[in-house]
Amino acid sequence: MGQVASFVVRKINRFNVESRAHRVLERDKPTPAPKYESNLRDMERTMELDPTFLEKLNKKDLELDQRLKNVYVTSKDSYDINKSKAEKDIQSLPTDRSTPEDFQYGYQEPKKVTVGRCTLKQALEFITNHQSDPEKWTAQKIADDYKMKPKLIEHILHHFKTYNIYVPDQNSKETILTQAKRKLLTDNPKNQSSST
Repeated sequence: MGQVASFVVRKINRFNVESRAHRVLERDKPTPAPKYESNLRDMERTMELDPTFLEKLNKKDLELDQRLKNVYVTSKDSYDINKSKAEKDIQSLPTDRSTPEDFQYGYQEPKKVTVGRCTLKQALEFITNHQSDPEKWTAQKIADDYKMKPKLIEHILHHFKTYNIYVPDQNSKETILTQAKRKLLTDNPKNQSSST
């Protein structure tokens, strides 16, 4: 429906465009924009003070034009090479060219933390503490320690966890592998057919 309506509106707007454009172009002067009352009052005051104000606006001021032609800008500053070399010596490059140390979490931790907020380091610390001992490190205790809302701490502990590293015992790994190999050997159909 929207396409049909826009098609009809477009056709109406483009109807008889050329004759309307010629009518606008044949007018002598465009109608001036309406003036505000405050502008009209200002114009009346200036006309009372100076009745020839409109004539001055429309006429070229020869005196002003001549004054503008007489204005020249000349520069008398001199460039001193020794002075510029002295400035360069003052602004020398730093002597320490070593790369700065990387921060622990990729960015610099703030020195002051506002109430109700925590840094990444603090968040990881209380998440790992809660994972290691949930009875001791409850959401309420963490909220009291870090001055945060308990509901926010509960959401953080629910949605974020730290990685646990599991390193299996080498002896059990070898036994699992040998059991898997045995199973593959016994399940292989070629071995069963050759044995019969």
